[in-house]
Amino acid sequence: MASFKKLGLSDSILKVLKELGFEKPTEIQEESIPQLLEKNTDFIGLAQTGTGKTAAFGLPLLERIDPDSKATQALVLAPTRELGQQIAEQLYTFSKYLDKVNVLAVYGGAPIQGQIKALKRPQQVIIATPGRLIDLIKRKAVKLGEVQYLVLDEADEMLNMGFKDELDEILSYTPDDKLTWLFSATMPQEIKRMVKKFMDQPIEVKVNTKNEVNVNITHQYISVKSRDKSDAMIRILDSDPDIRGVVFCRTRMDTQNLAEFLMRKNYRADALHGDMSQAQRDKVMKRFKSKSLQVLIATDVAARGIDVNDLTHVFHYTLPDQIEYYTHRSGRTARAGKKGVSISFIGGGDQYKIKALERRLGIDFTQFQIPSAADIVQLAADKWAQGVLDTNEGGKIDDEILEKVNLQFADLSKEELVAKVLLNQLQRLDIDSDRDLNDTVRQRSGGSGGSSGGRFRRERNDRGKGGYKGKKKFERSDRSDRSGGGGKKKHKSKSEGKSKDFKSRYKKKKKG
Repeated sequence: MASFKKLGLSDSILKVLKELGFEKPTEIQEESIPQLLEKNTDFIGLAQTGTGKTAAFGLPLLERIDPDSKATQALVLAPTRELGQQIAEQLYTFSKYLDKVNVLAVYGGAPIQGQIKALKRPQQVIIATPGRLIDLIKRKAVKLGEVQYLVLDEADEMLNMGFKDELDEILSYTPDDKLTWLFSATMPQEIKRMVKKFMDQPIEVKVNTKNEVNVNITHQYISVKSRDKSDAMIRILDSDPDIRGVVFCRTRMDTQNLAEFLMRKNYRADALHGDMSQAQRDKVMKRFKSKSLQVLIATDVAARGIDVNDLTHVFHYTLPDQIEYYTHRSGRTARAGKKGVSISFIGGGDQYKIKALERRLGIDFTQFQIPSAADIVQLAADKWAQGVLDTNEGGKIDDEILEKVNLQFADLSKEELVAKVLLNQLQRLDIDSDRDLNDTVRQRSGGSGGSSGGRFRRERNDRGKGGYKGKKKFERSDRSDRSGGGGKKKHKSKSEGKSKDFKSRYKKKKKG
């Protein structure tokens, strides 16, 4: 693999890349950057999410900007606010040692007057979401008549979100002789239509277009009833306090319900979805990036633009409608050469969905057993004991303080003291029941899907021996799966009566 220096980038760019720890370009960067630097032609870059597309177009774009011109020379369109902010932040960082290049992100959910005011100053590069840009164009706050470079990032996602008409309108305001660079994970018919209509003999680069999954990801699934999903989530978090990840839900309601459920139980969690204000979203992302949050509960759309490299887990609280989204979601973990885990929550009769993912993506799943309450207690006790053994003895305790504490515990045996300290540690656990949450009764080897199943949608011409081709979607037919699971009244099971003694010993006393 070539180094960044061999790609033709300037010393100013190479200097900042070295400071950022960028050692070798990704495949899409290696294939795209030299061509975007040298050739005045339209360009199509096909690569999966998380492969470094922002740097692939951002670095050559900055090299081409004329800092002496006050006109808007480049327009980058992104599907979501988060992705737009991420692109702007990276371009600003990359331009650290270049002559003054102004980069501005404009998006919905933020006060438009502030953006209008910023647009009165020279902005050589504008990053925008389609809806807000249309609004600014109609208010005559932005001029695109001198745009030389148009970048469409995550083009397939913009179309999935219904921005087809907005894209057509925006492109009509840009010069015919501009260069258009389109980056996308997939190439659906609507993208091909745009290419034919708005691009002129583009160069095309394909990288990892077979929907391949990072080999450093371990794929697991749990069989769990819909009403038990939230409790299963707690068991998993309790089993490994070092988990840091994103939990993907299908709807905004699911996202909010699960986040509120976890927060009520004092877990460091919060939601990210489209009903939140921009200020709320920014606050949540700031807490997540600073590791104040352990897990982020998000919808697929809201998660676009999340750029965090040290996630240990991705959870599919509900499997995505499209198989490609499984790859996008899972790719949030195991970045920068690290390992990660992707865990899917499925109903007992939905194992055929896992089989379909294995077949289509060439991956293997293993079943993950939801830990029992006793398992959680044992794991917590072992971790506490190991922590005590690993305590650094270099921290000297004042002899007088130590003597007073020893006197307080003088009437306790070693066993009694250990039991009290351990119980104090275990009371943080919030285990409402010791019942088995694994949905073992309804498990099947495949087939009809049962009461909790959906149907794996396929086109008529996909029924041959070639398998599932074309658009692959999981069709929603399980209404119970659409509930968040959090805050719902639970049905009592026979095993719950047996857990009273366990609860009295280990259930955490909560304030409020």
